[in-house]
Amino acid sequence: MTNLATPSGLSGVAEAARQAPGRGLPPVHLWHPAHCGDIDILIRADGVWMHEGSPIGRAELVRLFSTVLRKDLDGYHLVTPAEKLKIGVEDLPFRAVAIQAADGVLTFTTDVGDVVEAGADHPIVVETDAATGEPSPRVHVRADLWARIARSVFYELVDRAEAADGRMVVRSGGEGFFLGSVE
Repeated sequence: MTNLATPSGLSGVAEAARQAPGRGLPPVHLWHPAHCGDIDILIRADGVWMHEGSPIGRAELVRLFSTVLRKDLDGYHLVTPAEKLKIGVEDLPFRAVAIQAADGVLTFTTDVGDVVEAGADHPIVVETDAATGEPSPRVHVRADLWARIARSVFYELVDRAEAADGRMVVRSGGEGFFLGSVE
């Protein structure tokens, strides 16, 4: 007899993420299962994914989980057709760790393998901490998921920027993005 039961918990999330290899991202925006509780997964501010207090050492598994990640009003969740499990995220779920420029487009690569072309659909946003003056740059990845732009990548953006109206602006995909004030 065949077991038709849906895998649950961590194995269910991994199975749902595996079902569409090579076919793009799973349609998590179409899945609306009941909330099943919290799972002890935390994405630290440095981008390390933790499970039960230990780093998840397999990059392939982190990538699988990242494909079923969704942000809802009540926080971040790993979502399958059958389950919705809340996880913790200290800052943003992804890190933009590399950048390439070609033909007027800046292309970011995240720590989980997403490739994003900055433009109208994927803006670059830089907020500045009022107390410290430190920039906090990010780029839109998909849905309501963003990547924190790594410091070295931000320096590359600043090197590419031009001064406009007292502010540093970088262009990509026909859009201009403000990085901060010219000092």
